Amino acid sequence: MKNIAILGSTGSIGTQALAVIDCNRDRFRVTALAAGRNVVLLREQIAKFRPRIVAVFDEECARRLGSEPGLPRELKILSGPDGYNEIAALPENDLVLSAMVGAAGLVPTVTAVEAGKDVALANKETLVMAGALVMEKAAAKGVHILPVDSEHSAIFQCLQGGRAGEVRRIILTASGGPFRTWIREELRRVRPEQALRHPNWTMGRKITIDSATMMNKGLEIIEARWLFAVKVEQIDVVVHPQSVVHSLVEFCDGSVLAQLGQPDMRLPIAYAFSWPERLAGTGAFLDFRSIPALEFHPPDADRFPCLSLAGDALRIGGTMPAVLNGANEIAVQAFLEERILFTDIPEVIAGVMKSHRVVFAPTLRDIMAADSEARKRAVKMIEEKKDWLA
Repeated sequence: MKNIAILGSTGSIGTQALAVIDCNRDRFRVTALAAGRNVVLLREQIAKFRPRIVAVFDEECARRLGSEPGLPRELKILSGPDGYNEIAALPENDLVLSAMVGAAGLVPTVTAVEAGKDVALANKETLVMAGALVMEKAAAKGVHILPVDSEHSAIFQCLQGGRAGEVRRIILTASGGPFRTWIREELRRVRPEQALRHPNWTMGRKITIDSATMMNKGLEIIEARWLFAVKVEQIDVVVHPQSVVHSLVEFCDGSVLAQLGQPDMRLPIAYAFSWPERLAGTGAFLDFRSIPALEFHPPDADRFPCLSLAGDALRIGGTMPAVLNGANEIAVQAFLEERILFTDIPEVIAGVMKSHRVVFAPTLRDIMAADSEARKRAVKMIEEKKDWLA
């Protein structure tokens, strides 16, 4: 029986992870759940999975949850960052699923690693912001970082077919989002409700917008660099609209291994939970006779500059990836609130990056300070550009 704590239980990944656990009660037990403000859904999860401890966003949410009828008497309710960290480091945890959204997931994930817990990583911002630091800590503690992103899970699975030193290139696939064929002028008129309609995947709001701008793929490049200890020159991206091939690995002899499957996040979640084994009956099977032609195209960096911005941040290194991520989170939220245009998102990020003074070989404190600075600069840029929606 594997004991699992879930950071981000009420989000898209968290709810799908609990669905996997629910189908495999003989293999997995939920020790703890950490959520944000969705007290109603968390209450349902508590009733179904009976964790001994939960954490929520703040004390107000904790009071609301505590007033819910029928909670187990022995349930411990925590709140805020200290609560998330306590859950991440519980002694009985065998595995911590890091599925919180954005930079908020970094410190709890580091806490889990420092406590010697294996991590199923869905929070890509952890490695975007602090990849070198996190992987060094994981190596020192003998901790496994198991990827949950479909693309990184695919690479992880393909790497079982060869040695790390034999890898020539890893190739991340991107759906291209809903606007892959749109011209620049059309992109200026994109509204949030359009950007939230992903053609293949069902995901949270922030990651769906990141997919539409292709920033998600840029963040995945940075994450892949640290997960698989490769150089940025060894990472490539292709647009694959069908989302059947989840990523590929090219080896030194010219062989290429690809991982294929339905666009269903339960598959990589289950693999991270059960690795090195596989769980039978996790998702639907591919019917190759009904699959249309599989297309692969180069990404258009002119129309989707977020991809290049992420590559620049990785090459610069230090605190710059944290700045990229922080500015992006602010810009995406502003777009969702219709305070900036879709095409303004990369402009905000580029402006914040340009003004940042990089700290190389940063500590966790340096990284968090850079994140905070980037958010403030992004907010200021947006406030000073009142005419962006004119």
